[in-house]
Order: sequence, then structure tokens, then C-alpha cells
Amino acid sequence: MLRGVTGAGGVQNLAEEQMAIHVLIVGDIRLYREGLERVLCKAGQIAVVGTASGREEATQRVQALKPDVVLLDMAMSEAHVAVQEITHVAPDMKVVALTVPEIDREVIACAEAGVAGYVTRDGSLNDVIQSIEAAAKGELLCSGRIAASLLRRITALAAERHATGTVECLTGRESRILELVEQGLSNKEIARELCIEVATVKNHVHNILEKLGVHRRGEAAAVMRRLHTHQPHEAT
Repeated sequence: MLRGVTGAGGVQNLAEEQMAIHVLIVGDIRLYREGLERVLCKAGQIAVVGTASGREEATQRVQALKPDVVLLDMAMSEAHVAVQEITHVAPDMKVVALTVPEIDREVIACAEAGVAGYVTRDGSLNDVIQSIEAAAKGELLCSGRIAASLLRRITALAAERHATGTVECLTGRESRILELVEQGLSNKEIARELCIEVATVKNHVHNILEKLGVHRRGEAAAVMRRLHTHQPHEAT
């Protein structure tokens, strides 16, 4: 049943509304919310279904209105908590973070909270529209700096996994040699300590580097140091 729709034009308008990307705007500044709503209502395939002024109201309206995308001003109080709550109650909903500073800790905090798109403080209204459209399609549109921040975080996480896992792939002899490398001993000193040939030590060091996925002795030593750091101390 089409409520309040008469004629072909009304049916067409309803169809266009159903095809539009439904957006909820969240921010604690009323002028900001209303100004953004007016602009987006003129953007064609975007329909603003509502606004919210804070974390609790945002969560309630997400559940009631079921928008496709939530635009959330990260300058709002408890913004990161709001993102977490929204993505918890509506896992398939996309949150686009607005006014994000292009610094690693802010970008990573947004990513860990669950945002699906970024618009920086220097972003334009066109950037907002493009980010909404990208998020609705499951794509990420962001600046080069934000992309670099995300890649650095991925690299750091991969290094942490190496530090706590790959050492287990070493043999007993390789683990002992890595300990001596971490202590700063040279190949000759390690050979003397273990009563083996220097060439044998070199072969072991080569295998250690290959298994740990590193290229230098210092990097292998760093892996061992991080492993020691992560290990709990025994009670005395």
C-alpha cells in the first residue's frame, strides 16, 4: 500500500526515496547538524532520515530508523564510544567519521572503534557525499595520509604477531644462538661458546633470519627482546 502517494509521479518519488542512501547525522552542535542535513537533502541519492545530538540518542535512533550510513562528528563528546555502541547494535551499518585529525592515534582510534569511512577537518562537502556513497557500497574513501596511518598500523600488528609466534619455529640450537645474538655476541664468540665452527654459526643465523622473516641480526635480536617483554615474570 502506498501511503499518501497518487499518480505516477508520486510512485516515482517513493521509488527514488527507497533507492536512496538513508543517512543519520550525529553531532552535538545543532547548526552543524541542520546545515549538513540541508546540503545532503540536495545531493540526489541521499536521504537524511534523522539527526541525533549525543551518544544515547544516536544509538536509539539507529535502532528505530535503521539508516544505511551514520555520519558522526568525532569532535562530539564520547564520539568513539558512540561508534562502538552503534556498530554493536547494528553490525552491518556503516559509520563515517567526520572532522578526523590526520594523526596516527586519532585515525587508529577511529578504525578500532569501527568506522567505515573518514572525512578530515579539511574535507569538503563533496568529500562527505563521496564518503557516504563509498561506505554504502562497502568501500573506503580516505586521504593518502589516513591510508598511510592504517597501513602503518597493519605493519605494526604483523610485527607483533611475528614477535610472539615465529620464535616457536626455531630449533633448540637456533633458539640458543638467537639468545647469544641478542646478548651481542659475534659469530666467532658464539662458535667459541658452543664449541662449533664459525661456518656452522653462520648457517644457523641465516636460517634464523629466514624463519623470523627479518634481514639483519639486530632485527632478530629485537624479536627476542620483544618476546622476553611479553613473557610473564615468574613469582619468587
